[in-house]
Amino acid sequence: MATVTAPAPRTALPGILRHRAVAKLVLLALAAAVLVPLAGARWADGSWPHALTVDLSGPLSRASDWIIDNRDSHPLFLYFFGYVSNAVVLAVRAVYLVLLGAGWAGVTAFGALVAWRVAGVRLALGTAAAFLVCGLLGMWVPTMQTLALMVAAVLASVAVGALLGLAAGLSDRMDRALRPVLDTMQVMPAFAYLLPVVLVFGIGVPAAVLATVVYAAPPMARLTALGLRGADQGVLEAVESLGATGRQRLLTARIPLARRELLLGLNQTIMMALSMAVIASVIGAGGLGDRVYQALASVDVGAALAAGIPIVLLAVVLDRVTGAAGENLGHAEPRRAQGAYAIAAIVAVALVGRLAGRLDWPDAWTVHIAEPVNRVVDWMTAHLYSGVPYVGGTADWAGHFTTWVLDPLRDGLQWLPWWSVLLVVAALAWLIGTWRTALTAVLAMAAIGVLGVWEPSLDTLSQVLAAVAVTLVLGFATGIAAARSDRFERALRPVLDVFQTMPQFVYLIPVVALFGVGRAPAVAAAIVYALPAVVRITTQGLRQVDPAAMEAARSLGATSGQQLWQVQLPLARRSLLLAVNQGVVLVLAVVIIGGLVGGGALGYDAVFGLAQGDLATGLVAGAAIVCLGLMLDRVTQPTERRPKKGA
Repeated sequence: MATVTAPAPRTALPGILRHRAVAKLVLLALAAAVLVPLAGARWADGSWPHALTVDLSGPLSRASDWIIDNRDSHPLFLYFFGYVSNAVVLAVRAVYLVLLGAGWAGVTAFGALVAWRVAGVRLALGTAAAFLVCGLLGMWVPTMQTLALMVAAVLASVAVGALLGLAAGLSDRMDRALRPVLDTMQVMPAFAYLLPVVLVFGIGVPAAVLATVVYAAPPMARLTALGLRGADQGVLEAVESLGATGRQRLLTARIPLARRELLLGLNQTIMMALSMAVIASVIGAGGLGDRVYQALASVDVGAALAAGIPIVLLAVVLDRVTGAAGENLGHAEPRRAQGAYAIAAIVAVALVGRLAGRLDWPDAWTVHIAEPVNRVVDWMTAHLYSGVPYVGGTADWAGHFTTWVLDPLRDGLQWLPWWSVLLVVAALAWLIGTWRTALTAVLAMAAIGVLGVWEPSLDTLSQVLAAVAVTLVLGFATGIAAARSDRFERALRPVLDVFQTMPQFVYLIPVVALFGVGRAPAVAAAIVYALPAVVRITTQGLRQVDPAAMEAARSLGATSGQQLWQVQLPLARRSLLLAVNQGVVLVLAVVIIGGLVGGGALGYDAVFGLAQGDLATGLVAGAAIVCLGLMLDRVTQPTERRPKKGA
C-alpha cells in the first residue's frame, strides 16, 4: 500500500505544470530571471536606450521633400497618381453637381423613396425629416459636399472590398495572406490613415477620398469572404451536380447565398466611410466635418453642434436604411408599379424646383442655433463648469481625474524600465493567446521605442488604460442590467443605436463644452464612444448563455447573484473578452483624435504633423499609433488554439 501512495507528492508538481497558464508563467519567470539582471546591468536608468533608437526624421524629411519637388514632374505622379487624383476629383464633382442639380426637394424626395422601398413609410418620413433638418440648420450645401464625397468613397470601397473578399472567399492562400493585413487595418485608428495619403496626394479631396477608401474597405472584404465561405455546402453540391461551371456556381449560388453578409458589409462600409469622411476634414475634405473642425478650433460649440447634428442624422438614416435592407431581404414584395410612380414624382419635383429657381435651400427657412447654444454653453460654464456648490463643477472633476488618475498612471508607466514593460506585454499576450501573438505584441511595442517616441506612447497608453477601465466598469454593469431586464434593454436600445452610429468627431463637441480642453476631455469622449459596443456585446453574450445551464443552476437553489457570477459570466467569457478588445480599439481611436482638444502625446504629434506640414513628425506618430493599436489588440484578443492531430 505504501508503494502505491508514495509517488503522489512527486506527481503533484507536474500536474500543476500541466495547466497551460501556469506553465506559461513558469517559463516567463525563468526567462525573466535570466534576462532582467542582464538588462538592469546594461541599462540601469530604465529609459529606452538611445542606442536602440533609429532617427527617421532625416530620411522622412528627405523623402517628403523629394515627393513635393517631383509631384509635378515625375512619371509616377504624372501618369499614375495624377490620373487617380483627377478621377477622384471628377467623380466627387459629378456626384456633387447631380445633388445640386436635383435641388433640396429632389434629394429629399429621392432619399424618402429609397427608405420607403426598403423599410416602409415610417423610415421614409424619418429620412425626409432628417434632410429637412439639415436644410433648416443652414447646412444644406456642406451636407451635399459630405454626401458627394461619401458616395464616391463608398462606391470605391465596395468595389475594392468586394474584389478582395471574393479572392479571400475562393482561395485559402489568399485568405491566409489577407487576414493579418485586415487585422492590422482594423486596429489602426482613423487618424493614422491620413498621413500616408497626404504624403502622396497632398491636402485636398483626393487624399480625403482615398484615406476613406482604405479605412472603409476592410469590413466589406471581411464580410464578403465570410459570406462566400459560409455558403450552404448542400446547395453548392447540388448546383455542381447539375454541371455548372465554377463561374456559374459563383454567380448563381455563392453570391446569392451571401447576400445578407454583403448587405451587412455595405452597412459597415457606409458607416465607416461617413466617420472617416468627417475626420478627413483635417486634410481638406470640406463639408460638415470642416465646419465641425473649424468650430472646435475656435471653441465655438454652437457652430460645431449646428454641423454635428446633420452628421448624426446622416449616420442614423444611412444605418437604418442599409440595416433594413439586410433584415427585409427576401421578405418584402417588390413594389414595381408604385416605384415607377414614385420615380416619376421625384423627377417632377426636381423639375418644378429647377423651373421655380428653388434648387438652393431658401435662406428664410434657416434656423440659426449657434448663438442660443453658445448662450447655453455660457450658462453651463458659469453654473456647471465651475459653479456647482460642494461637489465642484465639471472642470473640477476633469482636474481631479487628471491629477488623481491620469498623471499617476502616466508617471508610473514612464517610471517602469522599458524591458519590464515588454515583459508585461509578453506575459499578457501569451496568457490570452499564443507565443505568436506574444511575439507580435512585443515587437510592436519595441518598434515604438525604436521610433524614438517611447515617452509620448506611454502617455497615450495611460489615457487608453484609464478610459478602458471606466468604460468596462460602466459597460459591464449596464450590459448585465440589460441582459437581466427586457424592459431596460428595450429602453436602452435606441440610445445605443444613436450613439453607435455617431462618427468619432462628433463626440468631441459636448466634452469640450463640459470639460474644456485637455487630456480628461479626450478620455471622456473615448469612454462615450466605446461604451455602446461594450454594452451590446456584454448583453448579447449573457443572453446567449445555454438556458439548460441556467435551469440547472436554478434547480440547485442558486440565487440570482450566484447564477450571474458562477454560471453566466464564466460561460460568457469569450464575449466579455471580445467586449474588452473592442473597447480598447475604440478607445484608442478617439484618444488619438483627442489631440485636437488638448489630449497631447501621439495624437498631438499626428495633428501637429498634419497642421504644420511636418510629415516626418506626423508619420512617426502615425507608425507608433499603429504599433500601439496592434499591441493592444494582441494583448486583449483571445486566440483559438488549434487542436493537435489525433486529439
